[in-house]
Amino acid sequence: MVATTGTFDGIHRGHQEILRRVLAAGEATGYAPVLVTFHPHPRMLVTPDDAPLLLTTIEEKEQFLPDFFRGTVLVLDFTSELMSFSAEQFVRDILIDKLGMKKLVVGHDHAFGKNRSGSADELAALGKRWGFDVEVVGPVMLDNQRISSTYVRTLLREGRVDEAVRVLGHPYAIYGTVEKGIGLGHKLGYPTANLRCNPRKLLPRQGVYACRVRVRGLRENGMMFIGRNHFNPQERVTVEINLFDFDEDLYDTDITVCPVRFVREGRKFESTEALARQIRKDKDEIVKIIQREKRDDRDKRAESRDYC
Repeated sequence: MVATTGTFDGIHRGHQEILRRVLAAGEATGYAPVLVTFHPHPRMLVTPDDAPLLLTTIEEKEQFLPDFFRGTVLVLDFTSELMSFSAEQFVRDILIDKLGMKKLVVGHDHAFGKNRSGSADELAALGKRWGFDVEVVGPVMLDNQRISSTYVRTLLREGRVDEAVRVLGHPYAIYGTVEKGIGLGHKLGYPTANLRCNPRKLLPRQGVYACRVRVRGLRENGMMFIGRNHFNPQERVTVEINLFDFDEDLYDTDITVCPVRFVREGRKFESTEALARQIRKDKDEIVKIIQREKRDDRDKRAESRDYC
């Protein structure tokens, strides 16, 4: 077996290069390719007060990893017991004894085990001792910037979705289930699907976005609002999507939303009439954005996988 291990949060271009190397090694050696990942994110236990929000939730990994990896995906429950494993114990007891690993592929900055003792150098030493090969994948760069999950989070928090998509190498997907809202959008002539997503999911900067939506096997265009609707008595952050040219009941339906371009910040309106006027302007602008996007749609579709 040829293996890699890590959280692979975001499945960005750097992760994709590691997965490509695992698959290539599997084809060259005849070993089965295996990805070992964890749930919940290890930092939920290691540093719970500073655990990052997720670029890719466990539900999204289940859906999207097959687009990038044609091998076995093993999800380990990250428990306090597993957290106490040294790198040597994890390699010996799980990767070698249980999975029969013959080769390990890791990123240059990857480390695992208690106190992150399983650095590339430590893994190389363990490989010599126990007879498995170690391949270290160097940093993947884009525009002189090292690609990382942290960098993607920064771009999304700043609303730079189009840049985040370039770094990821695929759309930023937000998966969830449509739930009932307060119905204001319908009253204003812009019915919205209110999305309930994993509370650990990193939402982009609050505001209005052009978006694409995967719903019931169809690809649709629309506009998305992330933020606090000040006409909602609950005053909580919501994700609301208005689909263009789509008029079906979506309650309790699972959908995937991919923001395309940040349009404007959210703000408080003095009346629902003022809000409706702004939504009309937003839609006009977003329609133009989507039309521009279609000009190079062939290239974008090549990167968009099958989910948006």
